[in-house]
Amino acid sequence: MGLFLGIDGGGSQTTCAIGDETSLLGSGLGAGSNVFRVGEAQARQSIASAIRQACAAAQVTPKQIKRTCIGVAGGARPEITEIIRRILSELVSGEIEVVGDMVIAMEAASGSGSGVVVIAGTGSIAYGRNAEGQSARAGGWGFAISDEGSGHWIGRAAVTAAMRAYDEGQNGGLLESIMKAWGVSTREQMIVLSNASPAPDFAGLFPAVLAAVDAGDPRAHDILALAGVELATLGKIVISRLFAADASAPVAMSGGVFRNSALIRQVFYNRLRLECPNAVINVNLVDPVKGALDLARRAARGARA
Repeated sequence: MGLFLGIDGGGSQTTCAIGDETSLLGSGLGAGSNVFRVGEAQARQSIASAIRQACAAAQVTPKQIKRTCIGVAGGARPEITEIIRRILSELVSGEIEVVGDMVIAMEAASGSGSGVVVIAGTGSIAYGRNAEGQSARAGGWGFAISDEGSGHWIGRAAVTAAMRAYDEGQNGGLLESIMKAWGVSTREQMIVLSNASPAPDFAGLFPAVLAAVDAGDPRAHDILALAGVELATLGKIVISRLFAADASAPVAMSGGVFRNSALIRQVFYNRLRLECPNAVINVNLVDPVKGALDLARRAARGARA
C-alpha cells in the first residue's frame, strides 16, 4: 500500500496529513514553518513535530512514505525549495515536491479545474486558474509592502489605530488588548516593541483584535471590515485577469483569518459579489493540507502511468 504525505507549512502553524490512495490515515500539527519568518532551525522542528504526530496517528513510520508534497510561502524560489527539501530528506523517505502555498490551496479548492482561491493567514494572496490553463495571482508580496487583509496586516493596523485613538484622547479597549497580548505593561514598551528590528509578531495580535471587536471596540471592527474589503479586492483582480465579465468564476476562501472571523467572511462575500456578480463563492473554507495530500497522490499516479 502506498503512503502519501501532504504538508501545509504556514507562518503560524504546520499541518500534516498522511493517507493512502483514497483515505486519510492520520494528521499532525506543529508550529509555524515559514522559513522567512522562523528560520531553518524552527522550520525543521515544526515540520518534524507535525510529521511525528501524523505518523503516530496513522501507525506508520516516516520510512514508509512514498511521496511528499509540501506547500510553503515562497515555494517557487530555488533557495526556499533547497532548504525545505533538505529538511524533509532528513525526515521522510520517497520523492519530495515543494510548491507554493497557493498551489496546494488551489488544489484543495478546485483540483485540476478552474477557479480562484483567496488565502488569508499570517500573510495573504489570491491565486487562480482558468479553463485555458492560464494562471494569475495578486498580493502576497511580503509584509512590508503587501499581504493586505492578512493576520500581519490586521495586527499592524490595530497598533496604528490604537495609537491614533490615544492621540485623539480616546480610551478604547484595543490598546489594552494589544498590550496584554504582547505582555507589556506600558504604552511606551508597546511602542518600542512595535518599532523593533526585526519586527514583532504582528500576526499574533489577531486574537486580540477579535477580542476587542467582541468587546465593542469600533476601531477594531473597522479594521476587520477593511480586511474583508482588501481580500475581496485581491480576488477581484485575479477574476478580472482570468475570466470574462459574464463567465462564472468559482471562488474559495482559505486560512485562519477567514476561519476565525465571521465579520471578515461576510464583508469579503458581500464586497466580491458586488464587484463580481458572476463570482460563485464557496462559503465553506478549504483546507490546503488536503490539496497537498492530493497532489502527492496525483504525482505518484502520473509516475506509474
